[in-house]
Amino acid sequence: MSEPLVDLQSVSKRFVQPLDFAGKIARSLGADVSDEVVHAVEDVSFAVHEGEVVGLVGESGCGKSTLGRMVAGILEPSAGAIRYRGRDGAGRQRAGLQVQMIFQDPFASLNPRMRVADIVGEAPLVHGIVKRAELDGYLDELLRRCGLDPSYKPRYPHQFSGGQRSRIGIARALAVKPEFLVCDEAVAALDVSIQAQILNLFMALRRDLGLTYLFISHDLGVVEHLSDRVVIMYLGRVVESALTEEIFARANHPYTQALLKQVPRLDSRKTQFRPIVGEIPSPLDPPTGCHFHPRCPHAMLRCREEAPVLREIAAGHRSACHLNDR
Repeated sequence: MSEPLVDLQSVSKRFVQPLDFAGKIARSLGADVSDEVVHAVEDVSFAVHEGEVVGLVGESGCGKSTLGRMVAGILEPSAGAIRYRGRDGAGRQRAGLQVQMIFQDPFASLNPRMRVADIVGEAPLVHGIVKRAELDGYLDELLRRCGLDPSYKPRYPHQFSGGQRSRIGIARALAVKPEFLVCDEAVAALDVSIQAQILNLFMALRRDLGLTYLFISHDLGVVEHLSDRVVIMYLGRVVESALTEEIFARANHPYTQALLKQVPRLDSRKTQFRPIVGEIPSPLDPPTGCHFHPRCPHAMLRCREEAPVLREIAAGHRSACHLNDR
């Protein structure tokens, strides 16, 4: 197989909140307090190949958005490496324009004081992708490609619907001619009918521009529609990854199986849906061993003491579960 477009190797991210003044005094007096450390992402490894759509799925708080921001270069990993076309460090930074991010909230991610022409046109002008004399025509073509009327250029973000703002965010990302898009819950804030339109737009852009996506979502139904391969995260760790068809037909990890049971199906109208038992633990104090064991119906003593290794259980199918050792 050819070299991956983006390759994550043992990537981790920790956020440290130092003690405040009162905490430092308490510690000096003998109190058992220390800096708070959030283990947002822990030892994640996977690759995304050119032209592929990889869906990154997990509950809120599992670290998938943090991972997406690291891939996009917004955050630096605390450990591990992220390579773009084999380049790490300074080489990856020079490729920064080739990786762009589309954010979950299309309103919060747009500057309310800027017109659409400036929101979309500023970056390609500054980076020399287009000359000022050609900018107007460049923006017209880009907005049309994203399903927006070029006459919208003088307007401000508050004058648009949620779906239109999503399209503006997509146009802004495409304006610098990227190869790779990180889509962080890009349709989560939209109505179902608008979600379908935006997903169809993503598919058309992939076909026409040869784009590669890391598509982050908590909705397996959306991921099934768009992705070639699915990576499942739980509390900062990858617990399973496989081709989309394989995940939906033969999910291996108990967490993946529980997620799939929540996906609405036409043939399961009379099914009584039950949420996964318990709540996702705090990344400030993650459980020992397998992070999922407090909520897993198959948990055994080994799960509480030893973290399972993510390993291949079938061709292209990897899972981190001690049940596979039986």
